[in-house]
Amino acid sequence: MNSSTTSQQLVLQPFWDYLLAEFGGLVNCPIFPVLLAFSGYLCFSLPFAIIDMLGDRCHFFYQYKIQKNKSPTIRMMLFCVWKAVLNHIIYVFPTVFLNWLWMPPVSLPVRAPSICTLLEEVLGCLLLFDLQYFIWHVIHHKIHWLYKKVHAVHHDYVAPFSWSSQNLSGYELMTVGFWSTMNPIQLGCHPLTSWTCNLLSVWMSVDDHIGYNFPWSLHNIFPFGLYGGALAHDLHHQKPGTNFAPFFRHWDYICGTAYSF
Repeated sequence: MNSSTTSQQLVLQPFWDYLLAEFGGLVNCPIFPVLLAFSGYLCFSLPFAIIDMLGDRCHFFYQYKIQKNKSPTIRMMLFCVWKAVLNHIIYVFPTVFLNWLWMPPVSLPVRAPSICTLLEEVLGCLLLFDLQYFIWHVIHHKIHWLYKKVHAVHHDYVAPFSWSSQNLSGYELMTVGFWSTMNPIQLGCHPLTSWTCNLLSVWMSVDDHIGYNFPWSLHNIFPFGLYGGALAHDLHHQKPGTNFAPFFRHWDYICGTAYSF
């Protein structure tokens, strides 16, 4: 291990030591990634829900709304949150419990990853998930009965809003959750990478559904238009045969399914 890698590792080591010492039992619990992701969903969505409720009374944000003629109601927001809670109770928690019985958690590593390792592993997980969901998404739009039985739930709203990122059928939620859980394991990632990627994926999913094209949004900053963000996914809900990729846009460009205003 060279001095550069050692110095990068030392940056995260105090934080990792603190997690192990203070919350080791919690973070090693099988339910922790689920609680982390769901908490992220609530925290990331709430600010945009407030912006939606303010509507045109707050012109500073409203001017960037993509579909100004459609605004979510409080009833729609509460329904999406309730559906997310119900999906976790019916599908996620029982699956986690059964997986814990089948494969008890192993001890967490003592060493933290270096910063470069963390970034490389997170990018690898995101790119792999992007390809998996792109293929799944195209198939579930092209095969009518799959769309009707599985994916149509997510298209209940032509104008997406932050809470609607979790407006999913149980099967779709379990598929996405399986990839999110297994990809870091298959790639041999550090647990800190897995949790970081988990939380980042939730944020990116919420960001896809906020319904606002802010100038400071990542898709307006990321070079070459390779990150989709809210605008690309909003257009997917308006034109469901386009913009299938969840995060990045390279597969849509390659397959000819990219669409922009």
